[in-house]
Amino acid sequence: MLQAAPEHADVLVVGAGLSGIGAAYHLQTLCPERSYLILEGRGAIGGTWDLFRYPGVRSDSDMYTLGYRFAPWTGEQALADGPSILRYIRDVAARHGIDRHIRFGHRVTRAEWSSEDARWTVEAERTDGGGAVRFTCNWLHMAAGYYDYAGGYLPDFPGRERFAGQLVHPQSWPDELDHAGKRVVVIGSGATAVTLVPALAAEAAHVTMLQRSPSYIVSLPARDRVASGLRRLFGARRAHGLVRWKNVLLQMLMFNAARRWPAYVKRKVVQGVRKELGAEYDVATHFTPRYDPWDQRLCLVPDSDLFAAVRSGQAAVVTGAIERLTESGILLADGREIPADIVVAATGLRIQLLGGAELAVDGRPQDLSRALLYKGMMFSDVPNLSITFGYTNASWTLKADLIAAYLCRILNRMARKGCAVAVAARDTATEEAPFVDFTSGYVERARALLPKQGARAPWRLHQNYLLDMAALKFGRVEDGVLRFERCRG
Repeated sequence: MLQAAPEHADVLVVGAGLSGIGAAYHLQTLCPERSYLILEGRGAIGGTWDLFRYPGVRSDSDMYTLGYRFAPWTGEQALADGPSILRYIRDVAARHGIDRHIRFGHRVTRAEWSSEDARWTVEAERTDGGGAVRFTCNWLHMAAGYYDYAGGYLPDFPGRERFAGQLVHPQSWPDELDHAGKRVVVIGSGATAVTLVPALAAEAAHVTMLQRSPSYIVSLPARDRVASGLRRLFGARRAHGLVRWKNVLLQMLMFNAARRWPAYVKRKVVQGVRKELGAEYDVATHFTPRYDPWDQRLCLVPDSDLFAAVRSGQAAVVTGAIERLTESGILLADGREIPADIVVAATGLRIQLLGGAELAVDGRPQDLSRALLYKGMMFSDVPNLSITFGYTNASWTLKADLIAAYLCRILNRMARKGCAVAVAARDTATEEAPFVDFTSGYVERARALLPKQGARAPWRLHQNYLLDMAALKFGRVEDGVLRFERCRG
């Protein structure tokens, strides 16, 4: 039963992961007169990095760009493990007093905007059995990520009921699962799979990475020597900024080179794999994708750990289509059978917007798949609502930081003008385009659920940090598209 009087905050942030903690920092730093609360459906800070517990879990982005601009990463590992990232997020929240603003165990189920009151009413379910509660806010910021925390994507493998071993998904990794001395098959070829294989191979009898098709895989040093040298010269904070810009520019250079000269970049990446595994290895079959680089996200492996596991014989890569699961393993369409005691389905995520919450404006349910996304952060014609959605070709936090700071610019402009409402009016003349141009499975499965982008600014998503910095940090807030309403005077 709902409580009689909902609690109010100027800004309500949904999600206490990497994005939510970053948004809270910007709010209390740049809009100190605004009150805020964070609603977190789970019982702890960390989001993705508290949820994922599979062996070897780590970042596939360097921590100098995945970390916050305002909180230097001081760890030695550039591609850090999950527990280290989780400690980093929690340390930032505690150091800045953000943890005192979090309501844990509050899963947001619905949000409705009232034009008459110029505020949102947000309903949340207490996960401790306390029932439904309500909050009101002037601005609602969704920082709950883009996938369903309840479970990952698990295909309906034929014969799965016959399999005598254990079938698990990395997103729901059982604490009691013991893989030591077992034959393990990891289905998939993305970031999770290439992380799991070397981690499992350290104790398993053997690990097979079974892929329907290959991904681009690049090895990078786990430790950034340039960063270590700069820290000794300039200290942690200045070094963090310098290394962050170094890595931003390198990421942009790599991505733009892949778009402009895909054949050349493909050849260099494949040559790198051949150098790791030797001339006799069938790189053409197992490590040469059919698509161009960055049509899907590149997989990074630290210190060649995946290739080392393959060279040692503790791991192998098999490329083929699954016919069915058998009692003792996996039968492929070409007749080969892979024995397995444990099958790990690293088959991807299920995309979910707004943490699964329903959205309504003045009683009308909102279909966000029909909306355009303004500057990558606001849905067309939906007032006082923003969302964090990071980059697909670079570190998530780079865009999250820009969005949070721009949100504060909007809020401060509203305060100066005495306005209660900000809404991005839809541009009916602009041509629509898919939200992202990736061909990854999790994006393709959710294409119909995602909002659209437009053909021109401010509706176009650049996937480019410098262009977004120009628009969000230095561009005009009153740009002729973002409309301010209910203003005094």
